[in-house]
Amino acid sequence: MGLCLSRNLKSKPPKRISNQSISGSSRWTRIRSRKEKIDDSSIEDQALAAAILFQQLQNGGDGGGGGSVPFDRSSSMRYTSGNSKKQTGLPRSSSSRARSLTDPLLQPHQLLNQDVKLDDVETNHFVLVHGGGFGAWCWYKTIALLEEGGFRVTAIDLTGSGIHSFDTNNITSLSQYVKPLTDFLGKLPEGEKVILVGHDFGGACISYAMELFPLKVSKAIFIAAAMLTSGQSTLDMFSQKADSDDLMRQAQIFIYANGNNQAPTAIDLDKSLLRDLLFNQSPAKDIALASVSMRPIPFSPVLEKLSLSETNYSSVRRFYIQTLEDNAIPIPLQESMINNSPPEHVFRLKGADHSPFFSRPQALHRLLVEIAKIQ
Repeated sequence: MGLCLSRNLKSKPPKRISNQSISGSSRWTRIRSRKEKIDDSSIEDQALAAAILFQQLQNGGDGGGGGSVPFDRSSSMRYTSGNSKKQTGLPRSSSSRARSLTDPLLQPHQLLNQDVKLDDVETNHFVLVHGGGFGAWCWYKTIALLEEGGFRVTAIDLTGSGIHSFDTNNITSLSQYVKPLTDFLGKLPEGEKVILVGHDFGGACISYAMELFPLKVSKAIFIAAAMLTSGQSTLDMFSQKADSDDLMRQAQIFIYANGNNQAPTAIDLDKSLLRDLLFNQSPAKDIALASVSMRPIPFSPVLEKLSLSETNYSSVRRFYIQTLEDNAIPIPLQESMINNSPPEHVFRLKGADHSPFFSRPQALHRLLVEIAKIQ
C-alpha cells in the first residue's frame, strides 16, 4: 500500500554537505598512527554490562501484560552536567584477542570538540531517540564522545524498548510509545531547549514530539530516519520501496499476541539477517550487542498517521543525515523523504550503514557537533 507524495515546489532545496567537507583541517584526513588510537575496552565493557543487565531485567520481569518494574530511571536516561566527575570504568578485559580497528574511538582532542565553545551554541543538550527495535543502549559511543566534549546527553528508552519493562505487544498508539520522550520534554524548565536526534522510526517519534513541544526544540536531526509529511505513517513510507525481494520484508517476523485472526501486535527481525539489513558496515562486537539487546517493534505506532502543522512542527529547524550504505532505508527512499519535506541541510555520511552510531561513530559525532554550531 503505497502513498503518492507531492513535492513542495515552493520550498528551497536543502544544502547538501558531504561528511568529508565538514572541516578543512588536515587532522581529519591524515592517516592516524596506532599510538593515536585509544583502547575502547572500557566503553565496550560498559555496553556489555548494560546488555547483561537488560537480559537480567527481562528474565526477572513479570513476563507479560505490561506490568511495570520500578527500574532506576538513571539506567535508561542519562543527565550529565559539564562539571560532573568522571566515572571509573569497569575492569579491562584480559583477553589477548586483537581488537577491531573498524572506526576505533579516538581521543576527544582529535575531534571537533577542541574547536567548540559551548557558549556559542543555543543549547548543549542532545536528546537521543533510538529507532524501532533499538534502545538507549545503541548510542553508547555517541554518548561517550558528546559527553567528553562537554555536551549534556539524554538517551531515551521509548515504551517497551531497551530496559523499559512494558510489553511491546500491549502498545496501541504512537502517543503511548513516545510517552517517555514527551514526559521528559514536558518537564523541561521554561525556556530550556534541546537538540532532538531521531534514528530510523525515531524520526517519526521526534516529529510527534516537535508538534507538541516546538518551543522546547532548538533543532531536530534525522539520522537515516522516517521524516514524514502530515497525514503519512511510517508504514506508508516503507511501502514505497517494498517488493518481494526487499531485505526488510524478508527479515520481518510478525507477532500475533492476540491470535492469528487479529492484526499483528509487533514486528520482530530475523536475527540471521540483522547484519545484512542493519549492520553491514558495523563492527562484530556491536552486532553481537544488538543481537542480544534488540526487542520487537510495536505495530500500531507504525500504522499511525502523523498530524503535523506549519505552526508547530514546521517551525523547528530540521537537518537530515543520509547513510550511504544503508540497506534498511536505502538512499532513494531517503531522497524521497527529503524531496517531499526539505530540511534546512542534508549531510551525507559515507561508509555508514543503517546504524552509523556503530559503523561511523566519529564521523557521526562530528556532524552532530557541526549541526549544534550552526547559527
